[in-house]
Amino acid sequence: MGDVVMGSSDLQEFDNRLRRIDRRNRKLAKGFVTSVNQDGLVVAEPRGRGMTFPWRGLLFVLVALMVFKAFVFAQIGAEPYTATVAQLKTGTLVEQIGAWAMTADPLTVQIAGYMPLISQ
Repeated sequence: MGDVVMGSSDLQEFDNRLRRIDRRNRKLAKGFVTSVNQDGLVVAEPRGRGMTFPWRGLLFVLVALMVFKAFVFAQIGAEPYTATVAQLKTGTLVEQIGAWAMTADPLTVQIAGYMPLISQ
């Protein structure tokens, strides 16, 4: 009778759909949550991506540290700042780590140049 012949583009489209379905099923197997759409259809969605590294939080901490370093550098000046960091380098392990973090780098000096000095 009427044999249906699939073209290569139809077959490729079908293979792509099978891959998407398989990928979705693998995600759903790791856990899912259900919700109801506006039209009343219950839909299963994969649960969150799991534990991920908080890149945004790390970036915020690094920017805050840079601004703090620049503020202190601008307030007390280059020589006293360098002397204080050098003094910290001879202290305890915690002070040495603080000295490493607070060492004035070119970016700190540049940011400090944009900060107005605050009178005491």
